[in-house]
Amino acid sequence: MTFKHDPQKNSAADAPVSRRRFLQIGLGISTSIAMPNAFANLLSQPERKLSLLNLHTGESLNATYWAEGQYQTSELDAINRVLRDHRTGDVYHMDNDLIDMLNILHHKMNGRQPFHVISGYRSPKTNAKLNKQSNGVAKKSLHMQGKAIDIRLPGRQLSELRKASLNLHIGGVGYYPTSDFIHIDTGRVRRWG
Repeated sequence: MTFKHDPQKNSAADAPVSRRRFLQIGLGISTSIAMPNAFANLLSQPERKLSLLNLHTGESLNATYWAEGQYQTSELDAINRVLRDHRTGDVYHMDNDLIDMLNILHHKMNGRQPFHVISGYRSPKTNAKLNKQSNGVAKKSLHMQGKAIDIRLPGRQLSELRKASLNLHIGGVGYYPTSDFIHIDTGRVRRWG
């Protein structure tokens, strides 16, 4: 790849776009180096899909959230709506890396059914309430940033889903077998439970 400098286009307005594009390219290269080839191949597919069932609202979704080389805003908006805080109704932009992580995990597990969602986004109000009720809820939970989700996958053992999530080496994985779900997030790599 060659970058050409055009002195006629050297305005301050052009600089952020150039830097942004440079960062996107760098992120793409570093992601492809860090990510196993099987995952990189999945992310290079022409379409990425996600199926979800929110157990609290009963809403389900089959979304093609990546097509034509880009994220599909309307499909991401639909995902965000299904993953909203069911207690308050607050909708939040979920981390695209988390959505991609779910896509990869579904493929890796050969999932035939949608992920069952126990918790997606949590408003600060909901998180504070849950933190008072249980010591298992972090005060600064990544759920409040749209970077975490609690799920299970029908037709697959929870322990298998946990193992597959850990093997991604992407973020945090919490194991809650008595409550029948795992927590995954796009924070630093760690595990518990």
